[in-house]
Amino acid sequence: MLAGLSTLAQLNAGALQGCTRLDLSCGLTEFPREIFALADSLKILNLSGNQLASLPDDLPRLRHLEVIFCSENRFTELPAILGQCPSLTMIGFKSNQIKHVADEVFPSHLRWLILTDNQLTELPSSIGRCQQLEKLMLAGNRLAALPDALAQCQQLALVRVAANQLTAFPECLLQLPRLAWLAIGGNPFNAALERNQMDDVASVNASDVTLGQKLGEGASGTIYQAQWHHSVPRDAAIKIFKGAVTSDGWPQTEMAVCRAAGEHPHLIGALAQLNGHAAGAGLIMPLISPEFSVLAAPPSLKTCIADVYASDLRFTWRAALLLAHGIADAARHLHQRGILHGDLYAHNILHHSDGRTYLGDFGAASFYSPDAAWAKALERIEVRAFGALLAELLTRIDWPDDHDDLRFDLMHWQKKCVDLAGDTQISFANLQQGLWRILHNH
Repeated sequence: MLAGLSTLAQLNAGALQGCTRLDLSCGLTEFPREIFALADSLKILNLSGNQLASLPDDLPRLRHLEVIFCSENRFTELPAILGQCPSLTMIGFKSNQIKHVADEVFPSHLRWLILTDNQLTELPSSIGRCQQLEKLMLAGNRLAALPDALAQCQQLALVRVAANQLTAFPECLLQLPRLAWLAIGGNPFNAALERNQMDDVASVNASDVTLGQKLGEGASGTIYQAQWHHSVPRDAAIKIFKGAVTSDGWPQTEMAVCRAAGEHPHLIGALAQLNGHAAGAGLIMPLISPEFSVLAAPPSLKTCIADVYASDLRFTWRAALLLAHGIADAARHLHQRGILHGDLYAHNILHHSDGRTYLGDFGAASFYSPDAAWAKALERIEVRAFGALLAELLTRIDWPDDHDDLRFDLMHWQKKCVDLAGDTQISFANLQQGLWRILHNH
């Protein structure tokens, strides 16, 4: 992947003919017309990190363009010309100053829309025409409500509306039969619950920790190995947040939820909040043994909502069932405390080949009142995410020839989790108990 001034020079010299992806981040103030020389091949255009405020009216000449990124620029409105691009399926305009989205801006094949960290106060009802939309990321805006027409986006599986100005839970979300991953924290309607938990967050000064090697990186932050110079020095992991708002919401929401989650054998909780570090705000967590590895990589541009597994990853039936049971029990624990994880995905799970497992990353998590009218619906949404995980595990199990009944039992639970009719009342308590019975009956 090429970037910067050298790439622009190559483009001007005609040396990039036939390329399918172009990355240009070099202080551009105008859209380079030379890009149109790639009209016969270009599929992914990344113009993030420039100073652009507009796109050309003839952008649809890039007829094969499927993905456009224009994050960290100077756009104040989402360019309406995007709606005329015939092949466009993904739009990413994170961290601009966008205040307005025109009715005609959405292309007919849109699957993934990223408008995180802008200044939107409303989303047009025309979003309802996006029948193929699967992923909608709107965290860090000023939305006071969502349009009822959003309920028409029946393929929507992931929604991020944390860190906005929502005064009530958007009930249109409850009409989305495939919704499985939802971030709603840091809004006025659940702010009181969040404030009550912030008082319990312990703080540690930067001088009390020493950062070590980088362990991993996600949407909201980077995780390092560290030494915590506590009363008894100990190894720890520290998550340093990337900014004041992430693709999932406010860091302070994650800190509060992580602490409120408490201890559980299958959760990576938090030990304390890190203050005053030069790298940014952080969260101190237990250090997990290197014997554990991430279950899968996050979704790609191609898969959109599905995690990417190593092609050679296989499980024994017992290891897969132990893993599934552990995650179901962790989720049961969270929902009993009024916590929606919001991102129950394989890429947030650490696992061992023998089935031991941990669920981590509370970046998309939020509090909810168990007494709310929509409380059971939130758990139902998360159960659907667990059903997607269970389906992924089922395809990677090496089944013994004489275990057809076991396979049938697991498939039965998986189908109940993702039942699109939505008429089952399955909970994580049901799942935990059901999977435990299967383990002990085989």
